[in-house]
Amino acid sequence: MTEEKKMHFFKWFYPGMGIKRWISLCALGLFLILVVALFAVRSFSKKNVLIAAFATAVLIFGVFLIVMAIKNILKIFVKTLMPQRNEELVDLVYQKRQERVLERGPRVVAIGGGTGLSTLLSGIKNFTANITAIVTVTDTGGSSGRLRDELDILPPGDIRNCLVALADAEPLMLELFQYRFENGHGLKGHSFGNLFITALSKVTGDFDRAIKESSKVLAIRGSVIPSTLEKVALVGEFEDGEIVEGETNITSRSKSLKRVWLKPEECRATQEALDAIDNADLIIYGPGSLYTSVLPNLLIRDILAKILEADARKFYIANVMTQPGETDGFSVYDHLNSLIQHTDPRIIDAVFVNTKPIPPYLLERYRAQNAYPARLDTERIRERGYEVYEGDMIRLGEQVRHDPNSLAKFIFEQFVQLSSQEN
Repeated sequence: MTEEKKMHFFKWFYPGMGIKRWISLCALGLFLILVVALFAVRSFSKKNVLIAAFATAVLIFGVFLIVMAIKNILKIFVKTLMPQRNEELVDLVYQKRQERVLERGPRVVAIGGGTGLSTLLSGIKNFTANITAIVTVTDTGGSSGRLRDELDILPPGDIRNCLVALADAEPLMLELFQYRFENGHGLKGHSFGNLFITALSKVTGDFDRAIKESSKVLAIRGSVIPSTLEKVALVGEFEDGEIVEGETNITSRSKSLKRVWLKPEECRATQEALDAIDNADLIIYGPGSLYTSVLPNLLIRDILAKILEADARKFYIANVMTQPGETDGFSVYDHLNSLIQHTDPRIIDAVFVNTKPIPPYLLERYRAQNAYPARLDTERIRERGYEVYEGDMIRLGEQVRHDPNSLAKFIFEQFVQLSSQEN
């Protein structure tokens, strides 16, 4: 043994380590087992029942000492390596076991943006850890738009929401990332998470690396990837012929869209996004804004081509409500039809549709905003050759939103069933 190794070994016996007592207890237990075992053998051979019983009791006591010592040694290691954890050892073991199960789950690529994608991700992470979120970077509104214009970076808002959705960090850290400043000149309206990602991108000089470092801070399951690292803008043409550039400018017109495209049209996808699609078992689009969250990713030609080559199953999660100024009057079929007109009919295998009724008080609230439930013309979808899966996938509160767990459970049930049919 080298001098350096000897030094490391004897450090275990330094004052204050809190481990010597348990090592001593373990040694005592081993000593009792070894010595008493010899006496027990001799006692049994002489048929001395009392001595044999006493030796057996001491033997059990020695085992108890060893178990107690090992348990406390493990606690010291757990508290040292994971000081922020307050769980019992059994909870940590169970959690690690569950993580191993999730690591064997299917490889899922979720494509979109906005609150829809983050909602989906927060449910999917309970079924698999092999998740890649491909997120749009065309946002020009709110905090993200201001940072994009003032600091010349890609908008971080949708990426931040996805990071938080996949996070396994402490609740306080998640609240911090989502905290939005309500006062302060220049700070008002910004979220801390957006500023954190922006600062990291400036420190590292790389937006993609800033996302990866933020992922480590939040201990996320899976990965979050921008669809492109180029500065792209969404351009929309309306039915009346007007052409407008910029996501917020498009949605503020409140007119029927004819088509959208990216500027520049030849922007390149990130290689990580292409690799994830290539290895995927399941690709999911939506839920979320059709023209400003889902399509901007699919309009990148590299991504579309790779999806069409992929062997993965391709599911589209239809929106429950129409979106004012974007999909006014749309049915579920209209959403699908616009999606495939902008891309390719082979991009989808099945459509997931909510059938849970929406109460009148919520319908009235949405009607005041010129938003209505998307009509369920599912037969038209089936006539186009697509599967339709209908189920209760929303939760009702102040707003109509997909329920993360119900949606993810329904998706994986169908995926597993289809996979078993193939096998």
